[in-house]
Amino acid sequence: MHPRVRIQTEDFDVSHELATLRAQDLRVGAVCSFVGTVRDRLALTGQLQDQVQAMELEHYPGMTEKSIEAMIEEAHLRFDFFGARVVHRVGRLLPADQIVLVAVTSAHRGESFKACEFLMDYLKTQAPFWKKEQTPAGAHWVDARVTDELALARWGIELRNS
Repeated sequence: MHPRVRIQTEDFDVSHELATLRAQDLRVGAVCSFVGTVRDRLALTGQLQDQVQAMELEHYPGMTEKSIEAMIEEAHLRFDFFGARVVHRVGRLLPADQIVLVAVTSAHRGESFKACEFLMDYLKTQAPFWKKEQTPAGAHWVDARVTDELALARWGIELRNS
């Protein structure tokens, strides 16, 4: 049995993860996935001080996986889906590196889309990860953005980390 949640330093193969998630489940009619990558904000702002040279992600082993498992259980209470997979990387990452995969299977696309978005909104604001960006101006810790917090609030979840 493939675990629903994995925290790892190495990169992941999206095709393999999706194939494994839906393997042998003939009920699956939809697979929705999201892949997050490290972006270099320089391309968005044009400001050299915004250039992300690297990102360090840290977590609390055991607590992080348990938190994400609980979030998947909460998603099951809200949406009609079959399986979910969350793969999140930690360690030193560079621009364009994959950070996170969230994938959900269901009978129909609507439930997969909603569950995938719900899980991603949770991860961005509530999962116990700590991110530090290295820029030409120095290193700094990254907090959840207001837009991420608003996205989570629409699901009726009270923010615990703000």
